[in-house]
Amino acid sequence: MSKGSMRTAFGNTLVEIEKENQNIAVVDADLSSSTKTDIFKAVFPENFVDVGIAEQNLLGVSSGLASTGKNVFASSFAVFETGRAYEIIRNMVCIANLNVKLCATHAGLMTGPDGGTHQSIEDIAIMRVLPNMKVLVPADANETREMVRTMAKIEGPVYMRMVRDDVEDIYSEDYKFELGKSSVLKDGSDISLIACGPMVKLALEAAEELENDDISVRVINMSSIKPIDEECIIDCARNTKGIVTIEDHSVIGGLGSAVSEIVTETCPSLVYKIGVNDLFGVSGKAEELYNEYGLTVDNICSKALKILALKNKDKDID
Repeated sequence: MSKGSMRTAFGNTLVEIEKENQNIAVVDADLSSSTKTDIFKAVFPENFVDVGIAEQNLLGVSSGLASTGKNVFASSFAVFETGRAYEIIRNMVCIANLNVKLCATHAGLMTGPDGGTHQSIEDIAIMRVLPNMKVLVPADANETREMVRTMAKIEGPVYMRMVRDDVEDIYSEDYKFELGKSSVLKDGSDISLIACGPMVKLALEAAEELENDDISVRVINMSSIKPIDEECIIDCARNTKGIVTIEDHSVIGGLGSAVSEIVTETCPSLVYKIGVNDLFGVSGKAEELYNEYGLTVDNICSKALKILALKNKDKDID
């Protein structure tokens, strides 16, 4: 299976969109070679602004450009864009509902050797709580490309988080993303695995392991975190025996929390959340960190089997 870069797909798609509609402005905070906005800068330097290492200015300038009618894409590392600039995002972008698209890279533990200071594991929670903000997490490069195209068409602020490393392709080039909708990659009736970002590939691998034991597994790519596909989540709760969520993010406030909120209010079911358990990251290779923090196929299978064991126990009691 081939691999692709979310960041490169992001940069290339910005160029394609600008060639089509000529209304894009791109703003970066001295990280364009890493965020890959330098691809856009090379073709449209007149529509590119580098504010330097000043993330509050990044969003302030973006807000100003958006207020003049520009479709603005603001990019930096996830930990800086959502953390350092939070007040500006809240008060200038979201309250005014401006057309600013926050496209952050280097999210999650996959940032690896840069360590806990650079591994953003709380950005989904920070952005999800803001009124008017939409939150997206692509699973691969092809989904990233389609998300950027969707973001360019919709009004209001959007946050999209991308990872540092290349990831294996989940989708083909003809994939179409739909805001607020999930993607059922595998259907099943025993257990539901709901994942986002690079964890989608792990969920698919875990499904294969479980199916070797004759367990029917449903795998969902929940790439639209806000708005989220409530109908899909309710169907998983009603028609499978439980749900395991998997994310390269804190278990507090992210995908798992969003799924749990819907389940508890509509159709109570067992939900186990796999992610970072209220800890900061440390320096290491991405694969080593995933093993250390339990973002593994073995842990996914273990949680799924635990749900099934509990359900079977309840059945025996009945």
